[in-house]
Amino acid sequence: MTQAINTPFMKLNLYSRVASAVIISLFLVGCSATTPDEDKSARLEKLKEQQADVTKEIQKLQSELAKKNPDSLSNVRAKDVAVSALTLQKFDHYIQTQGHVESQNNVMVSAESMGVVKSVSVTEGQQVSKGQTLAQVDNSIIARNIESMEAQLELATSVYERQKNLWDQKIGTEMQFLQAKTNKESLEKQLASLREQNNKTRIKAPIGGTVDAVFAKVGENLSPGMPAVRVVNTSDLKIQARISEAYVTDIKKGNNVIVNISELNKQIIAKVTFVSKTIDLLSRTFNVEVALPSNPDLRPNMTATIRVVFDSNPTALVVPVNVIQEINDEKVVYIAEKRGNHTVATRKVITVQGVYGNLAEIRGLNAGDQLITVGYQGLNDGDFVKI
Repeated sequence: MTQAINTPFMKLNLYSRVASAVIISLFLVGCSATTPDEDKSARLEKLKEQQADVTKEIQKLQSELAKKNPDSLSNVRAKDVAVSALTLQKFDHYIQTQGHVESQNNVMVSAESMGVVKSVSVTEGQQVSKGQTLAQVDNSIIARNIESMEAQLELATSVYERQKNLWDQKIGTEMQFLQAKTNKESLEKQLASLREQNNKTRIKAPIGGTVDAVFAKVGENLSPGMPAVRVVNTSDLKIQARISEAYVTDIKKGNNVIVNISELNKQIIAKVTFVSKTIDLLSRTFNVEVALPSNPDLRPNMTATIRVVFDSNPTALVVPVNVIQEINDEKVVYIAEKRGNHTVATRKVITVQGVYGNLAEIRGLNAGDQLITVGYQGLNDGDFVKI
């Protein structure tokens, strides 16, 4: 007489066969009950729901059997996965945007007086100091007037001094003394005015820096306001960028900024130095400025990507964004846990605190959990896995 052997593994096979038979029966019943007027999409969804219920029942039985006698399931096939142990780490919350490099001392120097360019004293790339003459507008007429005025002033000064000496001795009239004094002072003012006009014929550097461009040419007629030379000082650069008004309460002066400039292939750590108080009506953004450290490789108008850090968690749990799945409107991940001699995948519902780049700060797990990072697709709660 043959005695029936009842083991958990045989029970599992029996449950699986019964479930398969139920699914097939449901499918056949669904097919036999088909009418031409029935909505096929609705029937398909119903069958999927029934199949999902049966699958859950199978997983439940597998889990129960594994808990009662884990070593009995040695023949169950496990899925290959890779895991990563979670550790607490610093995680920055930031806003990323595009900006451009600007020089706070980028000056277009123009002529102050009309005239023909007599000489150009600098070339592009030349270093100049503040107040240095860059170009000279023809001043020959003013120079002659100055010479004439100086001669007249010399005579008027001599007359004044004579009249003053006489008046001090009570010789002559007060009117003669006052006329000599007035004439002298008037000529002094006229001479000062001519010298000021003559000074404006010199195009001077308002700042120290590098001559970036020379527009003036000898013999060319310049008018006030016409650009003559551009002078740039690259020792004092900044980045200007615009940020969405959604972050207006987060971004503050002093926030750390990570600057990436592709042309330099390097990161620069800086700080926010200015935050605009107004919102642009059209773009709904506000302006921020970031002061840059001195760097000879930086150039005005370079494009930069900046990440403004507005919050930082020194003890965050961080996972790759791609391992987070959405199931039944819940964010879930899978971790690997030991059960007897086997390792199973356990579904964990998490809360996402923030996503930045390809990383997400989450809650719902613990440091040390073995997060499944490869092979998580298609896993179900309680599935056997092999690391």
